[in-house]
Amino acid sequence: MTKRKKKNKGNQKIENLSKQILTILRKNASEALNYKQIAAKLNVDDANSRNQIIRKLAHLAGKKQIIETDRGKFQINEKRDYYEGFLEITSKKDGYVIVDGLEEDIFIPNKNLNKAFHGDFVQVYVYKRRRRRNNEGEITQVLERKKTTFVGVLQLQQNFGFVEVKSGKMYTDIFVPKNKTMKAEDNTVVLVEVEDWPDDADSPFGKVIEILGKPGEHETVMQSILVENGLPHDFPKEVEEFADQIDTSIQESEIQKRRDMRETLTFTIDPKDAKDFDDALSFKILENGNYEIGIHIADVSHYLQPGTILDEEAYERATSIYLVDRVVPMLPEVLSNNACSLRPNEEKYTFSAVFEMNKKAEVVNQWFGRTVTYSDARFAYEEAQHIIETKAGDIPSDISITDKMYTTAPEIVDAVLTLDSLAKKMRAKRMSQGAISFDKVEVKFNLNEENEPIGVYFKTSKDANKLIEEFMLLANRKVSEFVGKKEPKKTFVYRCHDEPDDEKLNSLQNIVSQFGHSINLKDKKSINSSLNRLLKDVEGKKEQNLVDTLTIRTMSKAYYSTNNIGHYGLAFDYYSHFTSPIRRYPDVMVHRLLQAYLEGKDSANQDDYEEKSAHCSDMENFATNAERDSIKYMQVKFMKDHENEQFLGVISGVTEWGIYIEIEQNKCEGMVRLRDIKEDHFDFDQEQYAIVGRNTHKTYQLGDEVYVTVKNADLVKRHLDFNLIGTKAEVEM
Repeated sequence: MTKRKKKNKGNQKIENLSKQILTILRKNASEALNYKQIAAKLNVDDANSRNQIIRKLAHLAGKKQIIETDRGKFQINEKRDYYEGFLEITSKKDGYVIVDGLEEDIFIPNKNLNKAFHGDFVQVYVYKRRRRRNNEGEITQVLERKKTTFVGVLQLQQNFGFVEVKSGKMYTDIFVPKNKTMKAEDNTVVLVEVEDWPDDADSPFGKVIEILGKPGEHETVMQSILVENGLPHDFPKEVEEFADQIDTSIQESEIQKRRDMRETLTFTIDPKDAKDFDDALSFKILENGNYEIGIHIADVSHYLQPGTILDEEAYERATSIYLVDRVVPMLPEVLSNNACSLRPNEEKYTFSAVFEMNKKAEVVNQWFGRTVTYSDARFAYEEAQHIIETKAGDIPSDISITDKMYTTAPEIVDAVLTLDSLAKKMRAKRMSQGAISFDKVEVKFNLNEENEPIGVYFKTSKDANKLIEEFMLLANRKVSEFVGKKEPKKTFVYRCHDEPDDEKLNSLQNIVSQFGHSINLKDKKSINSSLNRLLKDVEGKKEQNLVDTLTIRTMSKAYYSTNNIGHYGLAFDYYSHFTSPIRRYPDVMVHRLLQAYLEGKDSANQDDYEEKSAHCSDMENFATNAERDSIKYMQVKFMKDHENEQFLGVISGVTEWGIYIEIEQNKCEGMVRLRDIKEDHFDFDQEQYAIVGRNTHKTYQLGDEVYVTVKNADLVKRHLDFNLIGTKAEVEM
């Protein structure tokens, strides 16, 4: 009697699902299959597996790897030997085209790039293998440019100039005719736009569209970081003028349209140096012993009316940008720091999620709508943390945002302590349901008046931070559920987060094993619990920052969409962004849609909101890149003033050209190039994540602690080179 194959059960994740679906469709290229037929071929029959297949089919169709030939029926979409994908340029100026669903990336030698740039969406022809072990090809067409503007240094000749782009991903300079230099001086940082690349030209032709300043100067670098990521800086004059003319006074006629919650105890908890407060909490004990807790959000949509130049500007920006030394806001200051900011002792228009909760932190009633509130107090996280830790309201002056010690009213102390207790119960429940706890250490800088970094410190999340986080998560989830479960279905903007990629999880497993850790990859529940255990185990250890960073990179990237797939990292089936409309445009869209549906209006146009969601996702990614670039620049700048000091670091990366070292005391990362290690000739051992000396057989491995000094701190390229002194054991013996 033959054994029956084991069926997929429960919430187990189907491994390599994209690859399996594409393989099935290739083998059955002459017919179109639906999700049930694919499930049968995969030998799965439970609801969870079918849902995974349905989501993956939609994902592959969106990427044009498969086509929907009839309602719910799919076929492979491939041209023989031709593929479409995104180009990644390496530091050696060769490239790889990443094709969704293809087992391995396609290698593109530099000579076959054919004018494609890093990030471009391209068509590639793959050569027949013969002796080649890997896919190799040639780019035949640039289907879509990722970008056409670049930041670089203008080098002038008599009748023309060349812009040398500092990005390691750019393999060519850009030719600029003399009449298109904007009269910029030689050796000036400029923003150049590529206009053409003639067939007979070695370099693309471009024109200077903005002069940024001299290389290495602080303001030049910060402006460069913004423009090279396609981000704005100053508001246009007409937008500022429009914002200044808005009536921001609180009107009795408007109050009549809202739920009046001005008499309910309300306060904010924010960073000490915050200027815009877009969320507040209110607290009241009900007669039945339950709690009424309000999450009150600045009603930005009241002032930001569709079709105005202010709304258009906010949409284009889509997000505020947080560089090390400045904030580039989504909204002009008259709104972000004044009218919409829930400042203490001021009445404000708010959009609220109000919950009745019992002592088990369960929601027994909910209400959503527009309100008017009055903030009774403002706390910094440090002050709220002091209340939580001491159970008292006497806040010492050294952690107070005021100049003197003051005593907080007993009812506020009781409110903070009760909210903290409820938040801990909600967090425990989230963790038990499979949420992943990312409490990554943030690197912060102490800056002097000239914005020079004079110190580095680390910001960690404590109970006060987690209190606010839990109630914001609650509001975001409940708003999303409220709309998402409506029948008939309503268009809404969801915050989506897909499951992690199997290959990335396997890679993470290999790396953390070098530090003595492991991950259970059996199923979704095992993965999540072991990731949480991993993140807890590395707390305070030399490898914490590396493991935290790599674990986050293992996760899929969160994005905005009208097609809800849930949020994997938070373990929520429904999730949206509702709580930060001062700094995020998706929250503004969520407010507008929620209000429309509360008023009984029809569903909004899904295509319009899907396009807006994609734009907001793109702008969020650009802003994140800029924020990372500004941190890297400040780290390089900080280390430039410490060139004669020895630093203890941990090997955080190993490549064929060098090893990366992360300094333990400040998290600055730099490279020791193999050619600069004089004690031996070292070779890269990929399997061991190590370099090995040919003669001495000495090994430097991922996770080893070593001492280094700064060899070069390049402010223009934002790159650190280190000299290797030796292992910790050698130096300290």
